[in-house]
Amino acid sequence: MKKTGKPAKSARKTKVASHSGRKAKEEKVREAVLAAAIGEFFEHGFGGARVDAIARRAKTNKRYLYVYVGNKEAIWLAALQRVYATMRAGERELKLENLAPDEGMRKLIRFNFWFHVEHPEFISMLNDENRQKAKNLRRSATMQTMYSPLLALIKGLLRRGEVSGIFRKGVDPVQLYISIAALSYFYCSNQHTLSVIFGQDLGGRREIRRREGHVVSVIMGYLAQPA
Repeated sequence: MKKTGKPAKSARKTKVASHSGRKAKEEKVREAVLAAAIGEFFEHGFGGARVDAIARRAKTNKRYLYVYVGNKEAIWLAALQRVYATMRAGERELKLENLAPDEGMRKLIRFNFWFHVEHPEFISMLNDENRQKAKNLRRSATMQTMYSPLLALIKGLLRRGEVSGIFRKGVDPVQLYISIAALSYFYCSNQHTLSVIFGQDLGGRREIRRREGHVVSVIMGYLAQPA
């Protein structure tokens, strides 16, 4: 009797479908765990967060959490990388390479500022990781490569700005990005103490808008070609 081979093909299809289903489940659980972890770490910090609490937030079994993500340190690093990746994804969407150098730079500054305003979990986790001297982030295999394209875009804006006579020469893209981040980060991370010191609600929308304009003016004033 001639063998058709259909049962073997059917078995392969079933196996592929089963594998695909497991991968989809793994990804779904991982996404839920990372979202839950970011919330837990934001509220309690690395030291105060508990794996049990993350599992409850994610509505998953703790066993799956360990299998699909890892222990507490692995979850922290994955969550931290996710927040950084969210920021980078937003920066890519700006399409800076298609903009005039001054327009692109202003757009980057404003995006960076509002990311800090709208993502307090980023500030909280960043503070915590710095207290740990970045021991977890050092294990990341993607962090430096994640930011290389951004630095290349900034270099491109600076180069085009120099050629057109808009920007000063010799600006270090790394130092520039650190300054952009610092002017945004400090205001957002210290707005409560600064509000008390100066007797103003620096967390109000009006004051935040004023700060945004100041940050843009400071950076663009530095970049401007000296008269």
